[in-house]
Amino acid sequence: MLVDLLQQQLQARTLSHTHRQARISMGPCQPRVQIAADAAAQAPAGNAGNAEVALLGFCSNDYLGLANHPELIQAWAQGAQHYGVGSGGSHLVCGHTQAHALLEDELARWQAPYIPEAKALFFSTGYMANMAILGAMGLAQATLFCDKLNHASLIDGASLAAAKVQRYPHANVGRLGQLLNECTTPLKFIVTDAVFSMDGCMAPLAELLQLAEQHDAWLIVDDAHGFGVLGAKGQGSLAHWGMCSERIIYMATLGKAAGVSGAFVAAQPVIIDWLVNSARTYIYTTASPAALAHTLLHSLRLIQGPTGQARRLHLQTLVQHLRERSCVLPHGWHWLASVTPIQALVVGQSMQALTLSHQLERAGLWIPAVRPPTVPVGKARIRVTLSASHTVDDVNHLLSALSHVVQGDSA
Repeated sequence: MLVDLLQQQLQARTLSHTHRQARISMGPCQPRVQIAADAAAQAPAGNAGNAEVALLGFCSNDYLGLANHPELIQAWAQGAQHYGVGSGGSHLVCGHTQAHALLEDELARWQAPYIPEAKALFFSTGYMANMAILGAMGLAQATLFCDKLNHASLIDGASLAAAKVQRYPHANVGRLGQLLNECTTPLKFIVTDAVFSMDGCMAPLAELLQLAEQHDAWLIVDDAHGFGVLGAKGQGSLAHWGMCSERIIYMATLGKAAGVSGAFVAAQPVIIDWLVNSARTYIYTTASPAALAHTLLHSLRLIQGPTGQARRLHLQTLVQHLRERSCVLPHGWHWLASVTPIQALVVGQSMQALTLSHQLERAGLWIPAVRPPTVPVGKARIRVTLSASHTVDDVNHLLSALSHVVQGDSA
């Protein structure tokens, strides 16, 4: 019965072009990669018959190109030599090392200009961090006001919270204000991505904070795609908007622009203490290896130093180059407005996005199709993510391939 039911559900996904499977990469995260061939896409020229294909990827979140940086590889090796490869337990049992403590202190220092007296707490993943925040803050006396385009981790965290949940139209400050006016619970939390991962647009954080202050509410910010990229020294979206408030609860991931893995929450000390004592995804999981935390300390130095500044500048050059030189698109296709490394080309139906992805792969590019339920029905897309490791020539390759695909469809 179970197997038959699951097979039927999987077949339905295949018929709706929403079935997925992982591709296997043969080397480090970098623009040019060797990956296992996709049976649905013909191999690029020169690779026919091979089990692997060489592709130029525009799909990783390694925005600053640090995932394969030699200094971080060396730091990981040094950390492993000193601490070993496993932590041996959860943070509250025996897994919290000096490397974790130093990392949390440094992350708190980074966010202190934007959250007075900030403390930081390290998590194994951003998903776990968001589940922790909403589970711990979403008390029965609270209402969570969530942007409709929030990341799945925020949606899932809100669904498991004891709090009442209200979703407001994407970035609609006016409607959110109305909902806050009508709210009668003593605790109120505005919950939003800072940079929306499938669109690349930025939340109106300054306006959201103003609403929070007017309505005695708190602002929970997921800055997974802003940390390291935005702000003069890569401190993230709060720095970008020049914000400062005790009412902010801030989360950022460390596996994207930081190039490694993990996440952290920064907030007032009492909030961090509450998370330590109540967040199940912190208490009941093995701590990440200390070598990882040790590596992240080196990553933070790169992000805020000359290396990070040069790479952010180069990244903005690539974004501008892509947007200024894109070809004329078929009717119904459009680039979403974005000044971030996330550049989404909406094409419509899932089959259209899959076909475009396969056509680009035949031209030597790796850009997976993004389909429902990740995005709404009728808004399937390819999501181009730029990295400081890309060159202008790489972007030109993408633009040329896209132009040839479009011209071929128009012929």
